[in-house]
Amino acid sequence: MSNIKVVIFEDNTNLRRGLTTLINGSSGFECTGAFGNCDNLIKNITDSRPDVVLMDIQMPGMDGIEAVKMLVPLFPGIKILMETIFEDDEKVFHSICSGAKGYILKNTPPVQILEAIREIYEGGAPMTPSIASKVLSMFKSGTSFTRDESYNLTDREMEILKFLVEGMSYKAVAEKCFVSLDTVSSHVKNIYKKLQVHSKSEAVGKAIKGKIV
Repeated sequence: MSNIKVVIFEDNTNLRRGLTTLINGSSGFECTGAFGNCDNLIKNITDSRPDVVLMDIQMPGMDGIEAVKMLVPLFPGIKILMETIFEDDEKVFHSICSGAKGYILKNTPPVQILEAIREIYEGGAPMTPSIASKVLSMFKSGTSFTRDESYNLTDREMEILKFLVEGMSYKAVAEKCFVSLDTVSSHVKNIYKKLQVHSKSEAVGKAIKGKIV
C-alpha cells in the first residue's frame, strides 16, 4: 500500500516542522511539501501532488479559506483538512461552505492528527466535536439566519444529520443508532440527495446555515 502523501500549509515555523517530522516519521505517511504561506499555492500543489492538504485557516496573505475556494474546483480529488483554534468559529463555518472536508485543533495530539489524515483520505470527514458544537451553537444563536424547510427529511435522516453536524463519524453514528455502517451510508446518501449536496461538509454547512437541525 502506498503512503498517504500530505502537504502542509502552516505559517508557524515550529509547528510546521513538527508536523513534517511527525508525518515523515510515521509508517504509511509521507510529507511531500511544507509551506509557510499560500503565495504559490497552485504550483506548490501541482509539484507536490498530495492526497491530503493540512491547511491552517489563518495565514498571512491568502488565508486558508481563500485557498480552499481556489483548490476545490481545480483539484477535486484532494482532501483538505483544516487546522484551527477555538477562536476561529466563523472561519470554520466559512471553510465548511467552501469545501473543506475536516477540521482539527492545533493542539490535537499527534496520534489523532494521523488518524484524522487517514480518515479524511479514506473518505471520512473528521471534525473535533468541540469545534462542531461551538460552531453550531454560534449559528443557532445568531439572528442572521432563518429556519429553512426540512427538505422532507425523515426523522431518522434528521437524527443522523444532527449527529454529522456534531462531528460524529459514521461508525459512531451507527453505534448511536444501533444500525450498521451500510445503513448509515444509505441514509447519508438520501440526505445528500434531498439537500442537493455532494459531501458531508456541504451537508453540515447547509444544515447550520438553514437551521435545519
